[in-house]
Amino acid sequence: MQLDAGISAVITGGASGLGAATARRLAARGVRVALFDLNETAGQALAREIGGLFCRVDVTDEAGVDAGFARARAAHGQERILVNCAGTGNAVKTASRDKVTGEIRHLPVAGFDRIIQINLVGTLRCIAKSAAGMLALEPLADGERGAIVNTASVAAQDGQMGQASYAASKAGIVGMTLPIARDLMGEGIRINTILPGIFDTPLLQSAPGHVKAALAASVPFPKRLGRPEEYAHLAETMITNGYFNGESVRLDGAIRMVPR
Repeated sequence: MQLDAGISAVITGGASGLGAATARRLAARGVRVALFDLNETAGQALAREIGGLFCRVDVTDEAGVDAGFARARAAHGQERILVNCAGTGNAVKTASRDKVTGEIRHLPVAGFDRIIQINLVGTLRCIAKSAAGMLALEPLADGERGAIVNTASVAAQDGQMGQASYAASKAGIVGMTLPIARDLMGEGIRINTILPGIFDTPLLQSAPGHVKAALAASVPFPKRLGRPEEYAHLAETMITNGYFNGESVRLDGAIRMVPR
């Protein structure tokens, strides 16, 4: 897919971090970008910066997602690109004992479900609705109608202690990538997934310096945190390389996460 002003994109979680870097990269190529996010202040600021559109969208809200796509399409036309970066995480052991009181507790199922609903179901919701819209498009010269990029995590393959909910949600994204590619193969829509390692995103920016330094040192090479621009570069490659389909690719400096 050639990126130019005739192409529009929707990026969920687009107000910051990996999504924001991808929005900037696509906009620099002339793509008309709509940002779906809950952070209205950051989203509006970025939309002004790149000449895009901000839509306040909660990916767990069916009606809200529908409204976001309707608004984006009214402004930019049907998107040919969807990048799913919306997500969150938690850290709770499946069952544990309080070191002071000895009280035994377990992971609240409601907490597990919340992570699944945001990370996994929210991603699928946006994929399904975007792909349905792409089906109405005329194919491009190469027969392509659209390209989708998802965000999983290395936790999908080597989740750490306390990451059962997060790892399950991200493993689900990896698990559905190939079946969805097969669902859409006759319609000229490709889908791929990126599994980022430890990236310097807002989630880590509040961490103490020594914590960030230790995390950077744990990466085999290069010994630093990943840069959001590096995620955006791979996302662009997945979008523009027409033979890239049905793949889930780690972007992690060769790190393999230890148990804790």
